[in-house]
Amino acid sequence: MTDLRESVRERYAEAAKAVSEDACCGDGCCAVGEQDAGNSGSELYGDATRDVPERAVTASLGCGNPTAVAQLDAGDVVLDLGAGGGIDVFLAANRVGPAGRVIGLDMTDEMLELARRNQQEAGVANVEFVKGLIEDIPLDDGTIDVIISNCVINLSVDKPSVFNEMARVLRPGGRVGVSDIVADNELSHEERADRGSHVGCIAGALSFDEYRLGLEGAGFEAVEIVPTHEVVDGMQSAIVRAVKRIS
Repeated sequence: MTDLRESVRERYAEAAKAVSEDACCGDGCCAVGEQDAGNSGSELYGDATRDVPERAVTASLGCGNPTAVAQLDAGDVVLDLGAGGGIDVFLAANRVGPAGRVIGLDMTDEMLELARRNQQEAGVANVEFVKGLIEDIPLDDGTIDVIISNCVINLSVDKPSVFNEMARVLRPGGRVGVSDIVADNELSHEERADRGSHVGCIAGALSFDEYRLGLEGAGFEAVEIVPTHEVVDGMQSAIVRAVKRIS
């Protein structure tokens, strides 16, 4: 598991360096080696990124637009798991307004450095970037209203811990709205691995049933997993929503 995590860290460190050094040519070029499954980067956001720093947009390696599907209200405290260069953090910050706050969590020093540079450029005050693992979130219990994430949970080497940590930091009734890669239920783990690597967002993806059961087992209800488009045979980009049970 440690080797897989390090492979993910190295890949995104290289992507951050490419953006920081203006070595990225766009169109997914920042994805080092194999391109992320279904990754269209900034193309998935349409016109929503007009006011977002260019380097944050270029560094986008996601498979969706979680801020478009998450219910974000003024004053919310939002956590972005695997924030990267900060694109979803900045979009969420605009939605929650000055009374709200957005925390971007990332394990990669190079991405955190890039995100903080982008924050300074954008002059956004209601965000902060924190180093840590999504399997061991460095935040207090019950302090978050909404969790967002963009094609990151599939990269985790310990998804039960991710789901448990999400439930721990969310307030009762707190909401989840993420974009992720999900496998058709018929695909075995071996078949998923045949379709792509772990760092390419394929081999580590959960099936629809596994994702639902994982969230429900961690204390979530009203779980909704809606596929948006197929990225490779039997693998879907999907919108995942859930609510933390109140009791």
